[in-house]
Amino acid sequence: MRSALIALILAGAMCGAGANQAASLAADPVLEARVMKVAEELRCLVCQNETIAASHADLAVDLRKQIRSQLSQGRSEQQILDFMVERYGDFVLYRPALKATTLLLWVGPFALLLIAAFTLARAIRRRQLSAAPLAPADADRARRLLEESPPDR
Repeated sequence: MRSALIALILAGAMCGAGANQAASLAADPVLEARVMKVAEELRCLVCQNETIAASHADLAVDLRKQIRSQLSQGRSEQQILDFMVERYGDFVLYRPALKATTLLLWVGPFALLLIAAFTLARAIRRRQLSAAPLAPADADRARRLLEESPPDR
């Protein structure tokens, strides 16, 4: 009975803590929408496969707070993106601009695909060339072995 009461009190405290956090983020829905718009353009440096808007990593949470703070100070969305690129490099952009320094990011996957296709075609061609026909003596021997072997039942 006593442990059930303690569990109930802890559950209530946890629900209250979550509600306070959600209320503070939703205090200004317009600001929060702008934060999420900028966060959708930035890659999570921990996850690397998600935007910081979708990531729950501590760094992503800190970067969203940084964006929120800078928007509150009156900085534009482009100024914030420029700040993040200056601080973390072009990799932080979820869709980096096509320029000389990011060319490998854009062309790299296609180049690897072409190299793999070329290697596969070359390996197939080598196998076809190495499959030489049997010499007449070997063909006769194979025929005799097949005729002598009993059929499978």
